[in-house]
Amino acid sequence: MGEAGRPVGLGIVGLGMAGAVMVRAAAEHPGISIVAAAESHTAPREAFARDFDAKVYDDIAALCADAAVEAVYIATPHQFHAPHAILAAQHGKHIILEKPMALSLDDCDAIIAAVEQAKVYLIVGHTHAFDPAVREMRRIVACGELGQLGMIAGLNYTDFLYRPRRPEELDTARGGGIMFNQVPHQIDMVRTIGGGRLRSVRAQVTRLDPSRPTEGSAAVFLEFESGAAASLVYAGYDFFDSDELHFWINERGAAKTPDQHASARRSLGSDRTAEEKLRVDRYAYGSEAGAAPAHQPHFGETIVTCARGEMRASADGLFIYDANGRREVALPKSAAMPGRGEVLDDMIAAIRTGRPPLQDGRWAKANVEAMLALLQSARERREIMLKFQVAAA
Repeated sequence: MGEAGRPVGLGIVGLGMAGAVMVRAAAEHPGISIVAAAESHTAPREAFARDFDAKVYDDIAALCADAAVEAVYIATPHQFHAPHAILAAQHGKHIILEKPMALSLDDCDAIIAAVEQAKVYLIVGHTHAFDPAVREMRRIVACGELGQLGMIAGLNYTDFLYRPRRPEELDTARGGGIMFNQVPHQIDMVRTIGGGRLRSVRAQVTRLDPSRPTEGSAAVFLEFESGAAASLVYAGYDFFDSDELHFWINERGAAKTPDQHASARRSLGSDRTAEEKLRVDRYAYGSEAGAAPAHQPHFGETIVTCARGEMRASADGLFIYDANGRREVALPKSAAMPGRGEVLDDMIAAIRTGRPPLQDGRWAKANVEAMLALLQSARERREIMLKFQVAAA
């Protein structure tokens, strides 16, 4: 356990897109001290070394052997999540693991076993379930403030498929496409709001661009054990941008220029072999960070229907629609970057007080089960029943 009042020593593994954002969040958080990072690419590793008085490694094994590291944030490619999380647990490190937890239920079980044997804490950082608006909607549903939950609708249209990609990110078998990268956020959000226990799933997916040979859109129906339902739509083809419906604020909470539809397609160009370098140059640590987001993060539009009202995120809080009309509930500022700051809060609370985190291994395994079932449903064109769901705290 970390000593009360002493910042938790955090090691960052992977300084790509997700890792770069977590570095910024951790640097802003008063309860975190960044003590190390590991990255195989030279440019982001050198940029980190310039910016922080911290150890820098080129692989996770060396970082995990560092005694100053109490907790490890793992943002390596999906196929490495299981071996890297198990390695960190074996070294006695608490773990924040990027989504998805793993690519199979067997790998999820192996991570859970390693974490429990080592008696360390694991949080699987589906960060949008930590967004302040999502957490407030969960609180309102759980306490019954708006009555019985009826349904949740999620919608997100993005440029996901046309951002620079490594080869495995366009290969579903290796954890690529929207079903392992984007839809898990939606699953995690609706499970958090709806109480966690899904009964069944049904989905249809598309692969519309042969040059990007993985799933690019999905229409999903989820049924909760309670009888409530959720519908999810995700499309990453970079035509329509649903941030148009969210005040032209992007996923992280920053204002964006309107009418940027298809801009990712145009900037990507035709040289697919250069994408991995472009991905590092454009998104890894050391690329232009920009100003801190001015607004709350979001993941498309999520609308929650209850017996006495409905809810959705606003730019800076939560809109509640009831019999008296619409009102906006302001949400308190996070200690660090919203969403990721709350992930760090939960890890700190677990280490210092022993409070188990919600997004632990069994919660994350239930998300992976739903994700894999959606792919099975799309292949077999039928409803799939679920077996490993757990309740939200």
